[in-house]
Amino acid sequence: MARPNEESYRIMGIDPGTNYMGYGVIEVAGRSLHSVVMGALDLHKLGDPYVKLRHIFDRVGALIDAYDPREVALESPFFGENVQSMLKLGRAQGVAMAAALCRGRLVFEYAPSRIKQCIAGGGSASKEQVAAIVTRTLKIDYTPRKFDETDGMAVALCHYYMSHNPLNDALGEERFKGLGGGRKAVSPRGSSSWEKFLREHPERKIEP
Repeated sequence: MARPNEESYRIMGIDPGTNYMGYGVIEVAGRSLHSVVMGALDLHKLGDPYVKLRHIFDRVGALIDAYDPREVALESPFFGENVQSMLKLGRAQGVAMAAALCRGRLVFEYAPSRIKQCIAGGGSASKEQVAAIVTRTLKIDYTPRKFDETDGMAVALCHYYMSHNPLNDALGEERFKGLGGGRKAVSPRGSSSWEKFLREHPERKIEP
């Protein structure tokens, strides 16, 4: 619960996928943070790719209507060697993004390495490490069935960290990176100084 005069709002994180799409919603109240919901859309039984996209649009929209996040953050597609997989993933992300935009939500986008860096301190962290840190940070007392769930929650948590980083003076430009523009959301000095800043300013830590 938010204390008097403290703002309370929600952030939704989405880990786009063509078989499973992970999502998580966190609630921010002052410096307190807690989990609202975490899950994954099961898409692997939908054979028609256009039916799958329609399902993503409808379900993401329904989740936004149900949990009313103010901001929606998505993991940007990973640019790998498989062009077809990248295209399918990009479509899934775009449809989820459209569902949020149709409801007037602010949309943000983060690279996979940025999310891992925010959560685990390094861009090469494993899904197991990310899941362990996410569940411990948010005091989630059950084991998720799939890493897609904790990956989705990690995106929401990453956006929280980024938007509350006083060293980050270019957060808004992170929103446009997936559209071909924008600079890094954290300067090299800011990124390397974040842990030092937390040590010097313990009041920035998340309260239970």
